Amino acid sequence: MSQSWHALTVDEALNELKVGEQGLSSEEAQRRLVQYGSNELKKEKGRSPIKLFLSQFTDVLMIILLIATGLSLVVGETIDALIIIAIVIASAVLGFTQEHRSEKAVEALKRMAAPTATVIRNGKEEKIPASQLVPGDIILLYTGDKVPADARLVEAFNLKVEEAALTGESAPVEKTPLVLQEATPLNDRCNMVYAGTIIAYGRAKAVVTATGMQTEFGKIAQIVQATTHEQTPLEKRMASVGKLIGVLAVTICIGVATIGIVVEQRPVLDMILWAVSLAVAAVPEALPAIVTGALAIGMYRMAKVNTIVKRLPAVETLGSTSVICSDKTGTMTKGEMTVQRIYTNDTLFKVTGVGYDPKGEFHFEDKTVTPDEHLKTLLKIAVLCNDSNIEKDQKTEKWAVKGDPTEGSLVVVAAKANLWKADLDKQEPRIGEIPFSSERKRMTTIHAVGTKKIAYMKGAPEIVLQKCTCILMNGKVQKLTNENRAKILKVTEELALQALRNLGFAYKELPADVNNFSEQLEEGFVFVGVMGMIDPPRSEVKDAIALCKEAGIRVVMITGDHKLTATAVAKDLNLLDGNDDGKVLTGAELESMSDEQFEAVIENVVVYARVAPEHKTRIVKAWKAKDQVVAMTGDGVNDAPALKMADIGIAMGITGTEVTKEASDMVLTDDNFASIVKAVKEGREIYDNIKKYLTYLLRCNIMEILVMFVAVVSVPTLANMFSPGSDAASISNAAIALTAVQLLWINLVTDGLPAIALGVDLGDPDLMQRQPRKPKESIFTRDVKIYLIATPILTSALLLTAFFSHQPWLGELQLLEARTQLFTAMVVIELAIALSSRSLKYPVFKVGVFKNKYLWYAILSSFALQLVILYVPGIQSVFDVHTPEPVDWVVAVVFAAIIFGTLEIGKYVANKRRKT
Repeated sequence: MSQSWHALTVDEALNELKVGEQGLSSEEAQRRLVQYGSNELKKEKGRSPIKLFLSQFTDVLMIILLIATGLSLVVGETIDALIIIAIVIASAVLGFTQEHRSEKAVEALKRMAAPTATVIRNGKEEKIPASQLVPGDIILLYTGDKVPADARLVEAFNLKVEEAALTGESAPVEKTPLVLQEATPLNDRCNMVYAGTIIAYGRAKAVVTATGMQTEFGKIAQIVQATTHEQTPLEKRMASVGKLIGVLAVTICIGVATIGIVVEQRPVLDMILWAVSLAVAAVPEALPAIVTGALAIGMYRMAKVNTIVKRLPAVETLGSTSVICSDKTGTMTKGEMTVQRIYTNDTLFKVTGVGYDPKGEFHFEDKTVTPDEHLKTLLKIAVLCNDSNIEKDQKTEKWAVKGDPTEGSLVVVAAKANLWKADLDKQEPRIGEIPFSSERKRMTTIHAVGTKKIAYMKGAPEIVLQKCTCILMNGKVQKLTNENRAKILKVTEELALQALRNLGFAYKELPADVNNFSEQLEEGFVFVGVMGMIDPPRSEVKDAIALCKEAGIRVVMITGDHKLTATAVAKDLNLLDGNDDGKVLTGAELESMSDEQFEAVIENVVVYARVAPEHKTRIVKAWKAKDQVVAMTGDGVNDAPALKMADIGIAMGITGTEVTKEASDMVLTDDNFASIVKAVKEGREIYDNIKKYLTYLLRCNIMEILVMFVAVVSVPTLANMFSPGSDAASISNAAIALTAVQLLWINLVTDGLPAIALGVDLGDPDLMQRQPRKPKESIFTRDVKIYLIATPILTSALLLTAFFSHQPWLGELQLLEARTQLFTAMVVIELAIALSSRSLKYPVFKVGVFKNKYLWYAILSSFALQLVILYVPGIQSVFDVHTPEPVDWVVAVVFAAIIFGTLEIGKYVANKRRKT
């Protein structure tokens, strides 16, 4: 296959690739996909499950524990060593399951977020994953698109391409389908477009010449795309918390072990093993993994509500979002534009019909009329100065727009008058164009009509009027007077008051010898008329906005529409009430303000009308200056800077360009504002769950350290006080309240499944009634600090009372009974605390006792495992326990009930006081 595609004519390139302008057939495309492979750069393989499992043993504490286990085997403590190994492996399996699940969730999301390409296959235009492109595919490229593969241009209209990523060329490069010399260097190949570059301007049709590793980008790029595991601020804070607790725990353990070895003359190996076990039990080494897992699972859950979160930090930031700046069209509205009013020849027509179905009538003064020549001329301009079309799905029988919804509505209204785009395009083929841009606010196309050339213009009515000197009136071209202009603008304003978006239309006959189609041609046009269309608000958006207000989140609407249109839609959505017109700011007004003036009024502005994409950056900057966490939506290539600047950049999945999607943190697969609010709720829920897990874990771990520390330092004193003359060896044994194996077991059954289940819990009832969380707010809030102080003190007091009541220093039988009591009660109490941890703010009955079924499965599973330890004779001896007496269960259940009741009553009282 040729490598000098730039030196071939379009026909030669198509012949070489064995494809016509109808594109490849589905069967041929599939055959070539097998032949050439996916259109992707080779990626570094992810971690294999085996490596992921082995990585669980690289933690410092796990390594120390394995060393201690090895020493146990050396000195003959085989049973203890085997039990500890079994517990270590069980913990590793839990960690592996969590991380593997997280990685799979992220991989699934990456597949969902893969870029797409618009191709012609089987003679029809369709969107496919860019990875499915093959050499010979005919692709369509538009402003803002990322070029998905190397391709030879077939057609190009005012095409400019950003090639900095490939060639280093800073300015956009003009492209044309002309044939070039074979020796033309890569930088000068103006008839080629290359993978990874961006369409900065215009549109084009091209045939794919190379995909994947055969592209120019694939040849020169470093093909190492290892997944970068971003560490969120929350993960960093959790890691530092874990390290701090680890240092404290290890310090205490070393101190206690030293006392045991030096003062009590206990065997060195026993004390080392015990100290390491206590450190492992006390240190939340799984904390960063649980946080990462919770965020990744949150990403997966968000995908189910049409929100693809591309970066882990965005999940955390969502919970802090305080301002949502949203586009109006297609996000707050349905994105199904429908022309309802037409003004031409001093006549206002009403058009019936809804959406994209080309069924409807034209009414004048409540009577059905047949379109006259003026109306047909206007409809013809609307169809020809247009890059969109409508198509009927043969399966669903529904009509859909291929292209921009606004342009599609123009094709629909013309079809209602039996003027079809395919026919008009044949009658008056397009030979040139001056594309629409947000800065120009207009589009002009040039057509061949027999031997004549005619330019058709559409755009904002006030802009089109500026370019007109005449008007079509009563079948004649007349001079456009100031009176005409005033009337047209008045009609436009009246239509805008009805929430209609207006477009003006005009034409101009060009000299036959004009071939340079530039903006200089856009003068002296003949004005024909105005069309008013509406994009109805989404019904669910009104409820979503109301929910935002309850949640303390400001909602800001941004649109390029007329101020009156924007105001009408905002009122319909309850963003504005009847007296809030002063909260609407136009782009022109924004331009006239200094940064200081704008920052002074920004908190009162809820609607921005007639703004350009670059204004979004200024809006984000002003809000961030107020220490707000800003989410910004966008779909066009010019929106990318604002999305990058925002705390949360949100791209539209349907209408958004590939550039916008790449710059964003999130992609809405349904382009729906309500999905943003759902994602914010998920973000708040995830943060709450991490907070629940952390609080549960730390108060249990602090309690374990406290119990063991107090036992070591107080048993000798208590023994001398209540049983003078007790055996020194018995006192020494009793000072170690729980064995290393018991500590590790408690760590496994309480820190494992219940903690993970809390990570997928449902949110509190008032989750969306709270004010947004401040980003710098510590996770150790006042309520968390109270929990971390009060719960360990109360539980330790109860557990030590139970342990000391057996007077474990009297002998082996009493120590066995005391350990069984403490071991049983500690597990039951920690499981009760897990149940109470469903909410840190509300009593469990308020949030629903049985709503988190996974937590109940976890609690019951952990309890069942504890019963196996306590009642299977062969295992009892290994764990140094005996069959509990009925009184042991009574004590365990009563103490757990006391702890659970105290926590629930405390939350109830605090909640009452909060309301008061």
